Amino acid sequence: MREVLAQAAFQLFLERGFEQTTVDDIVARAGVGRRSFFRYFPSKEDAVFPDHESCLAEVTAFLAAVDDSDPVAAVCDAARIVLRMYAANPEFSVQRYRLTREVPGLRTYELSVVRRYEQTLAGHLRGRFGETGDEALRAEVIAASVVAAHNNGLRQWLRSGGAGDPEAAVDHALGLVREVWGSPVERTAVASGDNEVIVMVAPRGTPMWRVVQQIEAVVGQE
Repeated sequence: MREVLAQAAFQLFLERGFEQTTVDDIVARAGVGRRSFFRYFPSKEDAVFPDHESCLAEVTAFLAAVDDSDPVAAVCDAARIVLRMYAANPEFSVQRYRLTREVPGLRTYELSVVRRYEQTLAGHLRGRFGETGDEALRAEVIAASVVAAHNNGLRQWLRSGGAGDPEAAVDHALGLVREVWGSPVERTAVASGDNEVIVMVAPRGTPMWRVVQQIEAVVGQE
């Protein structure tokens, strides 16, 4: 029933316009009563985004079960779940994107949905980094960066009308996030007489500039 109502609503939004479509119009098209609509959707806006609640639940479950050895990689992978949701139905995703560009109220609603994803990612990162001070700030900044990178790639694909592979642009954008915010290089000091041998251990794929940066920081402390 939820899907039937969402399809009826979206068809009417495209045919008549969002503002001109009423809940009575939607339930008449779907062949149900008003009570049925409000059982599934608090508002018309919610009917435009029927898939986000389940996607948010999937993202939350993924982060709860993920290997957290690289938390930045984990939230990047979580963002890809959202991308796959859009890519699963290109025609609907493109039509919805165009509709939200035309209706200010839908754009505002969409921003609130994006914020919920961002808060979910930030909450996961705070659990890994810390809940206060600079560590909490770091979590918020990384989460915002992941969402911005994901949306940049996603919107390129939507503006193209759903042509091509949406994952390529998103992977590129998320790769930049990982370069900046990925797991830091670890330092291990091994004493040998009067000398200290410093061994730098970095995750695979760490950019060379970050390795050099960390080495310079360690040397400067000596």
